[in-house]
Amino acid sequence: VQLVESGGGLVQAGGSLRLSCAASGRTFSTYAIGWFRQAPGKGRGFVACVNWSGGITYDSNSVKGRFTISRDNAKNTVYLQMNSLKPEDTAVYYCAARDYYTARREDEYDYWGQGTQVTVSS
Repeated sequence: VQLVESGGGLVQAGGSLRLSCAASGRTFSTYAIGWFRQAPGKGRGFVACVNWSGGITYDSNSVKGRFTISRDNAKNTVYLQMNSLKPEDTAVYYCAARDYYTARREDEYDYWGQGTQVTVSS
């Protein structure tokens, strides 16, 4: 499967962005799709995941209440709506796919997109 992220950009603190992860290849509805992010000088960290049945998990420490993940199987796309953005949300955001079930560790995912840059200015 191939994953392509889009929707990143430069936004002021308090603003919003919606990231998209478009998938091609095998049956999209059988995938769990996760979002990860990597800030400069840091490792890649879990943001959110939506599994094949629509179950959703967030990294509660950093994004819960501000970010919303959703999927549209008819469009083979997963979205990450990001509201109330903060400078510390600045990172490259990646989507990743694995079979069926939710996972938080990046080594549990089989397929990755190329990433999209999100920059939040103060």
